[in-house]
Amino acid sequence: MNRAFGLLIIFVIVASTLIGGAWGSKLLPLRASDRSADIIQRIEDDYREALAIIANSYAGEIDYEKLNQTSIQGMLLTLDPHSNFFTRAEFQRLREDQESRFYGIGISILRHRDGVYVQSVVPGTPAARAGLRYGDRILEVDGQDAREWSTEQASRKIRGERGEPVTLKIERAGEQAPLYLTIVRDAVPLPSIRLAFMARSGIGYIGLTGGFTHTSADELRRAIADLKRQGMRQLVLDLRNNPGGLLEQAIGVAGQFLDYGQVIVSVRGREYPEPKIYRNYERDPEQMPLVVLINRGSASASEIVAGAIQDHGRGLIVGETSFGKGLVQRVFQLPFGTGLTLTTAQYYTPYGRLIQRRYASGSFYDYYTRHNFNAEPRQPMRPNSPTIAAPEATPTPSPTGPAIRTAGGRVFYGGGGITPDIEVKPIEVSTPVRGRIFEAAFYFTRQLVAGQIPGLESYRIERVQFDHVPRPTDYPVTEKVLDAFRDFLRRSPEFRLAPTQVDAELEFIKLRLRDEIITAAYGSEAGTRVLLESDPQLLRAIEALPEAKKLAEAIRRGESLS
Repeated sequence: MNRAFGLLIIFVIVASTLIGGAWGSKLLPLRASDRSADIIQRIEDDYREALAIIANSYAGEIDYEKLNQTSIQGMLLTLDPHSNFFTRAEFQRLREDQESRFYGIGISILRHRDGVYVQSVVPGTPAARAGLRYGDRILEVDGQDAREWSTEQASRKIRGERGEPVTLKIERAGEQAPLYLTIVRDAVPLPSIRLAFMARSGIGYIGLTGGFTHTSADELRRAIADLKRQGMRQLVLDLRNNPGGLLEQAIGVAGQFLDYGQVIVSVRGREYPEPKIYRNYERDPEQMPLVVLINRGSASASEIVAGAIQDHGRGLIVGETSFGKGLVQRVFQLPFGTGLTLTTAQYYTPYGRLIQRRYASGSFYDYYTRHNFNAEPRQPMRPNSPTIAAPEATPTPSPTGPAIRTAGGRVFYGGGGITPDIEVKPIEVSTPVRGRIFEAAFYFTRQLVAGQIPGLESYRIERVQFDHVPRPTDYPVTEKVLDAFRDFLRRSPEFRLAPTQVDAELEFIKLRLRDEIITAAYGSEAGTRVLLESDPQLLRAIEALPEAKKLAEAIRRGESLS
């Protein structure tokens, strides 16, 4: 993973985990002891003096706005990993994310080895209407050369004001000349629930992976109602890579499964002499068996929901230990459109487990993500369209708090995220070989769906067919396709994949090709469904549903399970 991608990931989780945020637009009166006030006054005097010396004596041009921003950011970074400063553009993006929409054209993009490419198009958006496709390489944005841009740089340039046009220069496989597309920006939805379907007879799957925004609880209600009409009697709720969001929405989501009056989360901190307790006031919660999926990218509001379900024994938690983000941020708007987030309290599960993991040792970069700069870039199995995948806690969080006895006498520990009842590792994608397979599969599929692979012209895709449930017979990965992939690798030594490595990773290659082809044909939701068919964590969650049912029934009867 390169530095730029790592820093972008840090921004994503900071911007996405501002649960309990309170927007302020006024300067606040200073509340401090006399001693603290004296220290603050000396600091202000030092700052003004330093600024005056810089203004009068520095040899070069001075960017005062940047100088001030970095001063504030440096101050906040001495506090904790989640107190943060936002520039005008970042603060605007934060508000867009929490409103479940932004203004752009509706594409998911990802940086590959030689540029930024379209991975998928959001249905019903300007990009879909303009005919953008999987595999289109973005060469220019409004006349600016985009070939060396990062994913984040390209995203910033493509986003803009509603109703304003953006012109893209596109390189499309199979086309001799570049294409120029002028697309008018519009609102692009950012739903919390990216996918909901019947995974098995009677078993529903809901992927609440897009953060907790103003619409999350309502989206969940609609998804549950729709799946119940299709015969759902059991549910797997997927919170993996969900970086968090609004506290009220976490309460609204958890409340759809907990009994009336049950505690969902408590807040303790400087503003709360006594813990502030949030309870469920839903009158008719769902009673169906429930399993919740989490991983190391599940943070903040996701951990509140998972912790409440686990503490009350309402369902089982499957996957990996979560990120461990339990600091409460208030969001303050500063003059001139900038803003900051400040930690004011900590979150605890219903029975008193601290969610936040330790951050006192090591750097904040370590806190957010692995950074072995000598390793090859790690490729995600799928970007969380249309945003970047959530970060993973590093090292893996481990409980540091006291033993807490929860419903039914079950014992858990706090201070290190939410530990699953059943630990299941995901498909390994971070090895160097699999990273190269990820890249090679994309470039091969780009040619395949453009009709450029001899003998496989039937795989040519002219336009995306959204709302199609992929069948095994749709664009199958046959021996003929695999032979063509092997030939592609022989002609593409830059991927450094030997025939023996291909043979050893054949099942992974089939999965990667299937995902890429189905995404190109039917969109990212269809591609995700393909991946979920082989997802060991989801398969184990489905197996655990009978056990989750027994647990919830035993808790309701008041039985001790210790």
